[in-house]
Amino acid sequence: MLNEANDKTSQLMTPEQFAHLGGGQIAYVKPLLSEEAQRLFPQVQGVQPGVRLFALLNADGTPIMLTNSRDAAIANAWENQLQTVGLH
Repeated sequence: MLNEANDKTSQLMTPEQFAHLGGGQIAYVKPLLSEEAQRLFPQVQGVQPGVRLFALLNADGTPIMLTNSRDAAIANAWENQLQTVGLH
């Protein structure tokens, strides 16, 4: 029964609708290590492996900014009139 409910819920939005969720108004902060940051932000060079960083990402996962402070990422979102949401 639970699987049936999950199947119905997952069909509420098409992949295209999900990709446009937030319409450039919603972003999230993702903690990550420097190795992962270099995949999202190829222009980042020379960061030691294992450094904890924070990325501000658009709702569709598009990278916006990278910082070493969660507060700075949130402040940048506010400055750009983006609503931050938590992901669980």
